[in-house]
Amino acid sequence: MSKKNKELTPEQQTYQEFEQQRELKRPVWKNCMIAFLVGGLFCIVGQAIQLTYIHFFNFTEVTAGNPTVATMIFISMLLTGFGVYDRIAQFAGAGSAVPVTGFGNAVISACIEHKTEGLVLGVGSNMFKLAGSVILFGVFSAFVVALIKTIVLQIGGL
Repeated sequence: MSKKNKELTPEQQTYQEFEQQRELKRPVWKNCMIAFLVGGLFCIVGQAIQLTYIHFFNFTEVTAGNPTVATMIFISMLLTGFGVYDRIAQFAGAGSAVPVTGFGNAVISACIEHKTEGLVLGVGSNMFKLAGSVILFGVFSAFVVALIKTIVLQIGGL
């Protein structure tokens, strides 16, 4: 018996044993593999979009990144609006939440949830609940990295 269980009353200990017997065992490895495969599939789709921009629209590998990310976010927002992305997320778990598509899903989900409050107060303001913090963190991080780079270049130039 663990130290934690010794502090419990007999009724609580009985309940703990009852709960452990009936607790569903989660298929952790299966869930990890599904998340890995779906996340990988998202990456393959993103790579295909990037290659399309490079091949058909004369982008370079460097310049194709931004339109690829924007396209992936747009696709995830479109799928969220039609209710498809939620089904994918329910199946894939973290595999759908980690890539940039998860960001698009989170932004549009907040808008859809509050659309009854109107376009400005509902959709517009709730869109920036998540996006605002991400943009703020991105700008601040870029500033810190640029500051560190500037300091390192100044020290290296001495």
